[in-house]
Amino acid sequence: MTTYWCERAWLPPGRVAEQVVVEVDGGRIRALREQVPSTPPGAETLRGIVLPGLANAHSHAFHRALRGRTASGRGDFWTWREQMYTVAERLDPERYRALAEAVYAEMALAGITCVGEFHYLHHGPDGTPYADPNTMGLALVDAARAVGLRIALLDTCYLAAGFDAPPQGVQVRFSDGDAERWAQRVDALAAACAGADDVVVGAAVHSVRAVPAAQIPTVVAWAAARAAPLHVHLSEQRAENTACLAAHGISPTELLADAGALGPRTTAVHATHVGFDDVALLAASRTGVCACPTTERDLADGIGPFAQLVDAGVALSLGSDSHAVVDLFEEARAVELDQRLASQQRGHFPAAALLDAVTRSGHAALGFPDAGRLEVGARADLVAVRLDSVRTAGTPPAEGVVFAATAADVSDVVAGGRRLVADGAPVDGVPVGARLARAIAEVLS
Repeated sequence: MTTYWCERAWLPPGRVAEQVVVEVDGGRIRALREQVPSTPPGAETLRGIVLPGLANAHSHAFHRALRGRTASGRGDFWTWREQMYTVAERLDPERYRALAEAVYAEMALAGITCVGEFHYLHHGPDGTPYADPNTMGLALVDAARAVGLRIALLDTCYLAAGFDAPPQGVQVRFSDGDAERWAQRVDALAAACAGADDVVVGAAVHSVRAVPAAQIPTVVAWAAARAAPLHVHLSEQRAENTACLAAHGISPTELLADAGALGPRTTAVHATHVGFDDVALLAASRTGVCACPTTERDLADGIGPFAQLVDAGVALSLGSDSHAVVDLFEEARAVELDQRLASQQRGHFPAAALLDAVTRSGHAALGFPDAGRLEVGARADLVAVRLDSVRTAGTPPAEGVVFAATAADVSDVVAGGRRLVADGAPVDGVPVGARLARAIAEVLS
């Protein structure tokens, strides 16, 4: 049994409690007591405000190698994608694992205890499967475990370069040929991870342009048979909407609906350019949406209608996607601030709703519904955020975290009862910056 005394804690259904004792055993919260005026004997003290663990609901770990290398010069998503493909060509299982481990260590420092990895680097550079066809996916699982994060490995079906276009160039390493062979490979991946408490094997349709419409139901059926999460990039770019309309006469959201891909276990990533009828379809089917505002602005994607989606009843989660930054507080406030720019109105999301998006809602989208809340029986994820930094000093606790704090204000992180970060540093003593620099140099050299 480990006991923590929290100066403040953010408890359900969205309130700040004072002087909270949290007792942890077996990776779970076993007891909570409020208004305990001082640290009990033998307890560890967590200053500031303690949040549940943050869930990064959309990650492409290898994109971290691009940070700072694609920001200058003109272009758009499609020119950025070619730069991303250059990195994808260079990755082998060892480099992939090392880079992912460094990126997940950066996430841990930022208070992230669970990551949803949207994984499509399946095969060798020429498309030849490795001896174990899931070597690359298992490298990600190993990387997350080495750091101490839970992972939802969202194994992605990626079969085409566009509507009616076969894979080209590096895309051949993404493809299993068809959805049936994708499902057979992922069956073996799920079997390899069966019984693991820290891994969820989920499914993903890369996009309606990368998975032919006739193949999508196979992916949907695989996820449904296992009650697994199903994620999909949706309407990130207007060009996708235009191409889908030309190919099928309907929007990407309508295509997914016709394929049976929408539903309460589905998360649509981005949804930047969904229309009014699309919003209604997503809400009626109880499909969630994962926004990635820092990536969406970095790639000039646009501002999604997230206020309209949430007002319609869509559950919102957040992700750092390309890792232009790894800071879910920045993602959370960007949702609100970008809506202000688009609407010229303030106050679309209260702080509690944005904190819910990066905690409870994010974990639920990744297949970990027993995490993201500080309550008895939940997974013991505790993230202490300083309220005395130059950014947060003098701010109200919840509002200060959302609208002023950064990842640098995270002081302590416990994931599943395991201490990952203490006093702002990893407990293993390995500097994360140096780890990132080595891993990125190995990929780019």
